Amino acid sequence: MSNNRMHFETTGQKFFEFSQGCLLLENAGPLRGKATLIGAKNAVLVTMASLLLTHGKSVLKNVPISSDVLQMIHLLTELGAQIHFDKELHELVIDTTTICEFKVKLETVTTMRASILVMGPLLARFGKAVVARPGGCLLGTRPLDLHVRGFEKMGVQVETDGLFYHASVLPFKKAAITKVIFEYPSVGATENVLMFACLQPGITKIIGAALEPEVLDLIDALNKMGAKISFEIPQTIYIEGVNSLSPIEHTVIPDRLEAGSLLLAVAATGGELYIPNARVDHLEVFLEKLREMGHEIREENGVYLKATKTPLAVSFKTGPFPGFPTDLQAPMMTLQTIANGISVIEETVFENRLMQVKELQKMGAQITIEGNQKAIVRGVTELYGREVIAPDIRSSCALVIAGLVARGQTIMTGLSHWKRGYEKLDEKLRQLGADILLIENRDTDQKEK
Repeated sequence: MSNNRMHFETTGQKFFEFSQGCLLLENAGPLRGKATLIGAKNAVLVTMASLLLTHGKSVLKNVPISSDVLQMIHLLTELGAQIHFDKELHELVIDTTTICEFKVKLETVTTMRASILVMGPLLARFGKAVVARPGGCLLGTRPLDLHVRGFEKMGVQVETDGLFYHASVLPFKKAAITKVIFEYPSVGATENVLMFACLQPGITKIIGAALEPEVLDLIDALNKMGAKISFEIPQTIYIEGVNSLSPIEHTVIPDRLEAGSLLLAVAATGGELYIPNARVDHLEVFLEKLREMGHEIREENGVYLKATKTPLAVSFKTGPFPGFPTDLQAPMMTLQTIANGISVIEETVFENRLMQVKELQKMGAQITIEGNQKAIVRGVTELYGREVIAPDIRSSCALVIAGLVARGQTIMTGLSHWKRGYEKLDEKLRQLGADILLIENRDTDQKEK
């Protein structure tokens, strides 16, 4: 806790609500200091899935302790893997020698979208896979048709009964080069087809591939295993199939989304922050938008931010990398609610990713939605603490930042989303001077331990 100690009502009905899990926030002024990033959740989940392509013991380092990672550990364990997670070292040891199952249960995937990423590796290992429809944040329909069409191009038959995807590799005379063409650079579909192709004969060419930093980190891990993967401009990946892949030791890239979240929190409060292990090449467009607002950004040996006291509103549109990250749209919107001027924000990746708007409006934000994917934000001088509910991972971050600058007390429920996306980000914010208190559901906490 900072010196500005919080005083919260914790009696009667309020205590019951808090005990279900919430974050309690107050404005403690500018945040200042230094923070180090943990590994990217979106990189480690797919790298964990890719280890199904190997037989043996692999070591992953810089692994975040998020509920999604814990759920993926559970999934792989149910498939037969032997896993040890040293949470103090952030080191994950996965032995895939004893993998014996190719079916992923429905109850295992209800809270995690990334579960679909085991389909490609299971198909490569067993020639068949049964994977329940994945869960995760309700950001829209997010159809898996690109995954399915990509597999079908590779000679895989995929059917669904509404609850499960049933996939099997058919006898298939592979051409010298098999082309998989994506009309949209889907990260998940690119990763799934890429992993499957590593152990298929001949050459696979993915055109219109996603090249997000997390995809490139997966490719780095696969090449360490012995895969033969290369690139061609624009957005094309070549995979030359090999007979087998070997276990690896791999350090996960720093989380660019955690970096962005910390930078936005400090910018909103008018403070200063240095992140020594932030990758500038993963954040170029995002950092440029902060500069346009008037914030000072230096890019030597990481990223340093000194916030302006008079931020200007900026407009932006989300898009595939290297565009503005959709996962930073919600917290960036919070920054615009207290900036000078009008911001136009367009979400082009997910059709239902403006769910934070209603909650920010409760706090006094002036936001108008046009259609499902465009928001007009008119900056106000002040936000006000309220009871709000986080509807998804990135909205939880947006509401936390709002609570750090609002007048009065903010209570945010929907804690499960916060825990899925971030490892103890509340503690990092507190170390920078934030008045933020995490109250967990004791039963849930015991299960995760």
